[in-house]
Amino acid sequence: MDPIETNRLVLNTFQRGDAPGLYGYLHEPGASCFLSMKLADMAAAEAEVENRSKKDDYIAVRLKESGDLIGDLFAMPEEDTFAVGWNFNGDYGGRGLAFEAASALFAHLFTAKGARRLYAYVEDNNHRSQRLCNRLGMRQEGMFLEYVSFEKDIHGEPIFENTMQFALLRKEWAATRQG
Repeated sequence: MDPIETNRLVLNTFQRGDAPGLYGYLHEPGASCFLSMKLADMAAAEAEVENRSKKDDYIAVRLKESGDLIGDLFAMPEEDTFAVGWNFNGDYGGRGLAFEAASALFAHLFTAKGARRLYAYVEDNNHRSQRLCNRLGMRQEGMFLEYVSFEKDIHGEPIFENTMQFALLRKEWAATRQG
């Protein structure tokens, strides 16, 4: 993928040397939906970087000034629709970086990739991602009750989570950019 630059960030393909940054936020994922991606050690992080570097589905988010990896975005194509999401190192929270990165990705998907619709799944207890969806202009389309399980209780039974679906159409995105 060609790099996308914002005021403070560069979005591009994962590269050799990204393992420490990736390990920084995936050794203890902040959101339960990323528990399946939990990295046990640096070797696992290096293997994951190698895997991600071969695809455009996962997009590395770097600070422009230092080049440090601070998170990633994903955009999984489904014809003219993309499933989107984000995962950031909590040390960089509260600065608007996730909004800046996701806004740039959305613009790229709608303009360069011809996306008609974007959607994201967010667990009902992930309030930061819900706020980000709202800031990005996404609207909640529904709530899937006991939709998915990422963890088990002390008896080995799945703990099911409610999952919200947010979406944004290209025409909705375009209307907000004009107004």
